[in-house]
Amino acid sequence: MAEPSEMDLYPDWEFVPDAVMGGISDGDMTHETYQGREATVLRGDVSLDNNGGFIQIAFNLRSDGTGVDASAWDGIALDLCGNGETYDIRLRTDQLTRPWQSFRTGVQTTRQWQSVRIPFDAVAPHKTEATFDPRSLRRIGILAIGREFRAEIAVAGARLYRT
Repeated sequence: MAEPSEMDLYPDWEFVPDAVMGGISDGDMTHETYQGREATVLRGDVSLDNNGGFIQIAFNLRSDGTGVDASAWDGIALDLCGNGETYDIRLRTDQLTRPWQSFRTGVQTTRQWQSVRIPFDAVAPHKTEATFDPRSLRRIGILAIGREFRAEIAVAGARLYRT
């Protein structure tokens, strides 16, 4: 029997604004039908004022926040729809000790639903010398970050995949 090529994740998304760092970006997270699909939607206005610059939705792979061994998989697949803007995908592992550290890549949304694959080997370390290790994947986030803009991104599915 062949191994499955995807494994569904069941995210318990949480909204994280830049207020945790003194910023004043404004947004929210809703669960709604978005262009015909049940989705978690991040909306808001990103402001660079007051050392801010992001709004985020994120989830831990385990409820206790510990890492999962994802080394049998090649990456993350997300079903996305949005307003045509580019968003950051951020992965966190047990290797990282500071909240500003991550492994990241960008993804451009379209106004139609698309399944986007993010290969583990495409994520770059951010503010860390660590190399991404899928054996301790802990958290996945989607951020509207780094410039002033109106954010709107919907996520209808999240999976680990292998090719």
